[in-house]
Amino acid sequence: MVSKKEKMPVSSSIKKYTRVGMIASAVVAIAVLGVWGLSALRTNMTVEKSLAEVTTDAVSGSDLRIAVIRMDAIQTDSKVLKSLRGQKESFESKLRDELTKEQKALENEKKEIEKSQDVLSRDALQRRVAEYQTRVSKLQRSLSERAQSIEVSFQNALNEVQTKHLDPLVEGIIAKKKLSLVIDGRFARMGSNIMNLDITDDVIKALDKKISNVKMATPKGF
Repeated sequence: MVSKKEKMPVSSSIKKYTRVGMIASAVVAIAVLGVWGLSALRTNMTVEKSLAEVTTDAVSGSDLRIAVIRMDAIQTDSKVLKSLRGQKESFESKLRDELTKEQKALENEKKEIEKSQDVLSRDALQRRVAEYQTRVSKLQRSLSERAQSIEVSFQNALNEVQTKHLDPLVEGIIAKKKLSLVIDGRFARMGSNIMNLDITDDVIKALDKKISNVKMATPKGF
């Protein structure tokens, strides 16, 4: 028998994915020598001899030319990435519309099964319920696969923008400005009185001039 309290096992939302930042951020490693380390230097001659090979040279403040890139701003404001997000959202909207349509059809089918439970034989009712459940499972699988396909196409397009356009531009800006270090703005805290530290606008302007649109490959199932 089909209970009238039965909930239709169809997900009402499509799984979202998050995107990792497009440029690997600069990483500053800090070695901390604690009490254990001091003890090791006193007792372990191998470490001491190894340190003898290390020079005392280190970069000085006057030699450093540092800049910050805010990747969130590049992803939000650059023309090509705005275009890609719009394409992705268009495919996701189509998938949501199809989900809504299929949900209504399944809900109507469920009501029909409930109405016929006193008319159909036990075997006939079981067959109809099984067919309904198979249809629900097929829909869930199709939605999941197509949502993943959208994400794959989007990520592939992002990778193309990064490798063919964004990375070379950033490297060119680093060379032109003779920078020593570029830091991801997500991990930086900047004072308001530091001039020419943030090169985000330079990157966006250069990227917009180089490319404004990349066509996202049509995801499978569309």
